[in-house]
Amino acid sequence: MTPRLCTAALAIVALAACTPEEPTASTSGEVAVSANTYGVRDAQRPPERQLEHVRRATTRYHDIRRAIADGYADINVVIPNMGRHSLRATLLDAAFDLERPELLVYTPGEPPHLVAVEYAVPLDLAPTPPEGFSGNADVWDRNTTFGLWTLHAWIWRHNPDGVFAPMNPLVP
Repeated sequence: MTPRLCTAALAIVALAACTPEEPTASTSGEVAVSANTYGVRDAQRPPERQLEHVRRATTRYHDIRRAIADGYADINVVIPNMGRHSLRATLLDAAFDLERPELLVYTPGEPPHLVAVEYAVPLDLAPTPPEGFSGNADVWDRNTTFGLWTLHAWIWRHNPDGVFAPMNPLVP
């Protein structure tokens, strides 16, 4: 792994314990509303068609052995209300690729269950957040300490706080 990728992987570990500097989105039913220091965003439906593409692209990763075979590695990051993170370091770049998330998030414990995907883009490669999903329901978290933009998508476990919220109270 290159020094930049090692730094990014370590940043993801540390990032989970930090409060986001940028706002995060939350949803209520089908409508997402993001409250932040800049005011309240307009209501926006999550991009269901795109989320369905992500589900199709990642369904094989319910079997963690397939994730490992495709290059995802457990990075020993287990965060309450978030889960266990597996990173595919070769995907860390400036691009948002809907069907190729940099991280997969599983429940802690055995057997692990896939609950979410997470996108990560190094700040040094993208000074502004990636375009991400269509609409404005997703809001990337910026962490200048660790140099990453991150975005969760809770596509495999319902999240009462919203499909793009960083934490999920239903994950131990």
